[in-house]
Amino acid sequence: MSGSREHASLVISSPSRIPIAFLLGFLAGPTLAHGQPATWSLVRNALRVMYPDVPRISTDSLATLMTHTKRVPLLLDVRTEDEFAISHLRGAQRLDPVTKDFAVLEDIPRDALIITYCSVGLRSAAMARRLARAGFTRVANLEGSMFAWANEGYPIYRDSITVQTVHPYDRRWGRLLKEELRAPLRDE
Repeated sequence: MSGSREHASLVISSPSRIPIAFLLGFLAGPTLAHGQPATWSLVRNALRVMYPDVPRISTDSLATLMTHTKRVPLLLDVRTEDEFAISHLRGAQRLDPVTKDFAVLEDIPRDALIITYCSVGLRSAAMARRLARAGFTRVANLEGSMFAWANEGYPIYRDSITVQTVHPYDRRWGRLLKEELRAPLRDE
């Protein structure tokens, strides 16, 4: 399949017609179309276009919610086991990013506040949408997800111990994570 054909099939039709090629360009190299550097702004905008129906919560709002309320939301870490093992948000429960079986959530009230997160927000936005379609009524995606949370200096944990590194997912996406926070990848 030619490169132009691949990009054409991934353009999302919306009033603004923003192509997902921004994300693909980021994955392909250090700059996006027209030499623009990959930025959080471009990633967030692409996610908003891809998942306009998924509510978002900022890192600041989640931090406030977690420290100033008695009922902490259910935090669902939608990353792989390897990513979760390096670090996660305090009290988070891991949910496989591709699962369609929500039996592990059967005891969770449908109106419970659920916050999903992954590395940058792509997998967790997809999960938030699936949870909403499964009948959960108060689901939001953490904007910027784990990378933004760690970059902004919020605490990260391995079990109950505070740690200083995050799984970078891969070299390309890891560029959105501060260098000093990146855990080494297995092939390095």
